Amino acid sequence: MTENARDRQVSVAIITDAGRVLMIRRREREGKLLWAFPGGGIEAAETPEQAAVRETAEEVDLEVKAVRSLGDRVHPQTGRHMSYVACKVVGGEARVADEEELAEVAWIRLAEIPDYVPWGLFGPVQEYLDETLGA
Repeated sequence: MTENARDRQVSVAIITDAGRVLMIRRREREGKLLWAFPGGGIEAAETPEQAAVRETAEEVDLEVKAVRSLGDRVHPQTGRHMSYVACKVVGGEARVADEEELAEVAWIRLAEIPDYVPWGLFGPVQEYLDETLGA
């Protein structure tokens, strides 16, 4: 894989706790995206799971553990290659840690997701949240 393609790879943490999933609101829209899951670029020699854990710590100051991969796709809004990783909270309280990039964090109930992401989630992520958060 070329460095250019590698630079475009993003890992996203799907973090559930107490019947909710963590979402972040970015300061700047990326296409139609404003609300998203914590995540960011995968660094050299880093797995998607490691990137999801690191990005979560950097963005929202939350310690998480990767549970399993939920799949990959090219995001229809951004064109970026995305890896989705289910994570569990190990410690800390979610907060805006990266103030340059983030404006807000929110723990969202399953029924509220369409209010934040009206065009729907990646199928395997929605299925995981349905089973984990009890649709």
